[in-house]
Amino acid sequence: MNPKFESSLTPPLKRMIALCAIAVALAACSRDLSAQSTRAAPLAAAAAPAAAAADGPASTPAGLTAQASGSAPASASEPVLRALPDFSQLVDRYGPAVVNVEVVEKPQPSAGGVPGLSPNDPFYDFFRRFGVPGPEQGPRANQPPARGAGSGFIINSDGYILTNTHVVGNADEVTVRLTDRREFPAKVIGADERTDVAVIKISATNLPIVKLGDPSRIKPGQWVLAIGSPFGFENSATAGIISATSRSVPGENYVPFIQTDVAVNPGNSGGPLFNMAGEVIGINSQIFSRTGGFMGVSFAIPIDVARNVGEQLIKTGRVVRGRIGVTIQDVNAQLAESFGLERPHGALVSSVEKDGPAAHAGIAAGDVILGVGGRPIERYGELSGSVAAMRPGSDASLQVWRNGKEQTINVKVAELKEQTQLTAHQGKPAGHGADQASALGLTVRPLAPQEKEQANTQGSLVVEEVSGPAQAAAVEPGDIILGINGKRVHSVRELQDAAKSAGKSVALLIQREDAQIFVPLRLP
Repeated sequence: MNPKFESSLTPPLKRMIALCAIAVALAACSRDLSAQSTRAAPLAAAAAPAAAAADGPASTPAGLTAQASGSAPASASEPVLRALPDFSQLVDRYGPAVVNVEVVEKPQPSAGGVPGLSPNDPFYDFFRRFGVPGPEQGPRANQPPARGAGSGFIINSDGYILTNTHVVGNADEVTVRLTDRREFPAKVIGADERTDVAVIKISATNLPIVKLGDPSRIKPGQWVLAIGSPFGFENSATAGIISATSRSVPGENYVPFIQTDVAVNPGNSGGPLFNMAGEVIGINSQIFSRTGGFMGVSFAIPIDVARNVGEQLIKTGRVVRGRIGVTIQDVNAQLAESFGLERPHGALVSSVEKDGPAAHAGIAAGDVILGVGGRPIERYGELSGSVAAMRPGSDASLQVWRNGKEQTINVKVAELKEQTQLTAHQGKPAGHGADQASALGLTVRPLAPQEKEQANTQGSLVVEEVSGPAQAAAVEPGDIILGINGKRVHSVRELQDAAKSAGKSVALLIQREDAQIFVPLRLP
């Protein structure tokens, strides 16, 4: 630049010229970068298919990636989307085999009360004693019959349907509605209360049927689908996962339930539970709820149990089960320690029926049954189901834990028959002689001969008071002490000696009314 010209420039003008020069330089750099990115784009687009081809389909499990139709392939930096299972084809194929079951129930006999009045009402006694019609008696007492609804599924194209006993067990009329809205009157072929499985039949042919699966192959975490009629909404599908298998539910010792988190509500009972292969693996039967509605815990009867019961009901109208004549309970950590087991498993024998099959084979209270026919028993409910499925007259090979050793005992299976339950009443006679097994927290006294006869017991000691470990374990006054850790005790001295040598965990065998149970005590 000419020095004379440069010196003639004022400072503001110099600053303006400098800013213009910087702006021109930045614009040139921007054009260079834009050109480079334009040249690189075709190269990247060409490289993407090559990389995908090199990786192949093995890089991503089939059916688990979700991509919108017609969209551009996702770049390597974007996360891979994994789709939830699609049950639509399963519902389309097997949904027509699921039916709605509507029931008109038999009228229930009156319990002798006064409808519409509480027993605490001042007029309740007046109406009941003198037969005066109550507020809801007389002409208004003829209420319409109770109605119910559930679900079922067709297992035979000639019209045999599986459902729940609690759906049709008290039915006077049963109507089956198909998905095409055809309706058929149904006949109850048979119902089994122990498993809650029932079979009904409609007069129709060429019906769609379901495919039955193998529940022994299912695992927690697998997807399952339920189809039924919750609240009367027919052919409703709900999905979830298997939460657990071989669940024992209080009062149900013959069914190793499948636990799921599938939404099951009133009306779903008797409907099928499908696996992802479209096979029925269970019958939806129960829910666990504190409100009466679904709370995330539902139970299904394994289809192998239902199939066995259903086949017998169709063939003979009744179910034949095996029995070996023992009362059993679960083995918890304290009981396992008491009997020398490495971990809690098996079924603990708390009592043996006199002159029953197990008694003849040498099974005794305190034995822990670890397996049947080579099949391990983890929970006590599994033993009940395994033995019940055996044919009467066959031999059951039991793996038994006794005195710290495992041995095999063969038991001849007998037929299970309904028996009237006997109750042993026991009083509290006057007398002294109570002594305290202080380590256990028990105050006991000997039973008089007439007391033993009245209670129908082989025990000799009755609990008078409880405290400490016994109280914490829910031992009750009136319980009869039979033994400790598998050893019988007949006197206060034997009880005290057994308590001293028992260690920190004690399995106390007691008789409560007509039942014998082991109660685990943890000593301080």
